[in-house]
Amino acid sequence: MKKLPLHWKIVIGMVFGILFGVLVSNFSWGKQFVSDWIAPFGTIFIRLLKLIAIPLIFTSLVKGISDLKDISRFRNIGVRTIILYINTTATAIIIGLLLVNTLKPGAGISQETIDELTETYAGNASISSNIQAAEQQDSGPLDFLVNLVPENIFTAFGDNSLMLQVIFFSIIFGISMLLIDPERARPVAKLITGLNEIVLKMVNLIMLMAPFAVFALLAQIVVSSDNVEILQKLLFYGATVLLGLILMLCFYLIVVYLYTGKSPGWFIKGIAPAQLLAFSTSSSAATLPVTMERVTDHLGVDNEVSSFVLPVGATINMDGTSLYQSVAAVFIAQALHFPLDFSDQLTIILTALLASIGAAAVPGTGMIMLVIVLESIGFPADKLAIGLALIFAIDRPLDMCRTVINITGDSMVSVVVAKSLGKLHYPVRKEEIPLREKDDISLY
Repeated sequence: MKKLPLHWKIVIGMVFGILFGVLVSNFSWGKQFVSDWIAPFGTIFIRLLKLIAIPLIFTSLVKGISDLKDISRFRNIGVRTIILYINTTATAIIIGLLLVNTLKPGAGISQETIDELTETYAGNASISSNIQAAEQQDSGPLDFLVNLVPENIFTAFGDNSLMLQVIFFSIIFGISMLLIDPERARPVAKLITGLNEIVLKMVNLIMLMAPFAVFALLAQIVVSSDNVEILQKLLFYGATVLLGLILMLCFYLIVVYLYTGKSPGWFIKGIAPAQLLAFSTSSSAATLPVTMERVTDHLGVDNEVSSFVLPVGATINMDGTSLYQSVAAVFIAQALHFPLDFSDQLTIILTALLASIGAAAVPGTGMIMLVIVLESIGFPADKLAIGLALIFAIDRPLDMCRTVINITGDSMVSVVVAKSLGKLHYPVRKEEIPLREKDDISLY
């Protein structure tokens, strides 16, 4: 069992978690039992990953920038990264719009189903909180730049939703280290390097419980599933989103193959554990430590590239979520007979692109961003809750799937940027790894 790769251990945990959830769902005490005795282990695992996310971002980003030795090299990485992220997000939104306008999943929703879903979910506390959160985010065109700069770095370090502020501070910190006398910066560089190694070791230790954690997470999701009949009525909408996500995955694989010459199998095998964790946790931020480890050690992306590209991607690159927003917005408009012209479709593209920048990389963010998109096209405020109610029942499983695409897009951009800078190399072979690290190999 020790020699079994991590992604297979996670798959086994997922399968058994689903089967266990289905089994105990047949008993009246099943849901409560899972909630009391199984789900906490999944919660602990997610908290552990979130616990080290910000320390990992700070240490790896500062180390990566300070190791460049030349400020122009950082500029090269940053420009390439931002351009690629904007392009992949725009591609995802366009794919979503093409699919939803072609297949028209909302056109077949009956008024009876709309009334049933509205009665079931319109008063849901989660929907109300998402609308309120979106209204609080309604701001001026340059507020994104204002929110990028933290008032207090310790406040930013204490809140995972402020990850973009941590990245901003880390970049300034790393650049400042490049601009001072190397002798004066050397003690700090050694400290950062030591802290980075410690945090990476923490990732190794936390990942020991990954298979058991995904068992708990999937079991909880199964026993908490909403009305199956309603889910079946929303199958066409869900299938449209999933088709878009699959097309986006194919797009990534084609780009990797054409640009690097690497096979799709090599890419998928390299990031499979991160994809499985993204599916289980629905959080790019929680998955970030594992994504960084897989991209660096298994895809061969140099640390100075992955330490910048991946943390930035976890906050500004939401390809799967952006695709989902474009499909969901048009689906809701179709179902509620709200007409959309070509200018509205362009507004969806622009708003979804901008809304994805700086969005928190945690479960449920997509709903908040969707409200912003709907409001941008003039969707009636009194129908917002009804619109969200239409998709609420199936949002959780789709959230799991689109998070997989989010982190896959981050990984693809890392590989492309590394290749363009000559920083993509073959992963270190097992026999070349220092003796002190060999005991971790069985985990991956």
